[in-house]
Amino acid sequence: MVNTKTITVNRKAYHNYDILETLEAGIVLTGTEIKSLRAGMITIRDAYAKPDGSELWLFNSYIAAYQAGSYYNHETNRPRKLLLHRRQIDQLAGMTTQKGLTLVPLKIYIKRGVAKLELGMARGRKSYDKRDSIARRETDRVIERELKRRNR
Repeated sequence: MVNTKTITVNRKAYHNYDILETLEAGIVLTGTEIKSLRAGMITIRDAYAKPDGSELWLFNSYIAAYQAGSYYNHETNRPRKLLLHRRQIDQLAGMTTQKGLTLVPLKIYIKRGVAKLELGMARGRKSYDKRDSIARRETDRVIERELKRRNR
C-alpha cells in the first residue's frame, strides 16, 4: 500500500470536461512552495498544462505564500515545470494539437514524500452535456434513496 495524502482535487474539471485519459506527473517546487502545499494552501481550479518545446508547464496554479518564509518566499502564480518522460511529453503535445483537447490538473497529492499531480487529457463539455450529467446524478441519488428506504 503506497502512502499518499491528497492535497486538493479539481472538482470543477470533472464538471466542465470529459476526462479521456489520466497520468501522473511530478512538479518542480521550491522550498516554501512545498511547505505551503503540505499545508493545503493551493488552488488548481483554473489551472492548465501546456507543452513548451520539450517541456511541460503548469499555468494559473496558485500556491499561497508561506507565512514563515520571510524574503525567501516564492512567487504565488508562477509557471511550474512538470516532470514526465520525453515520450510522454511528445505524445501529450501531439494530442493537445487535436481540436478541443486540453491538459487539466485533476488532483495534487503527496506520494512517498514527493508532490505529484494527476493530469487529465480532457475535452470540453457543452452546457447541455453538463445539464444531462447533473440530471443523471440526481436520478441516481433518488434511486439510491428509494432502495435504502425499501431495504429497511
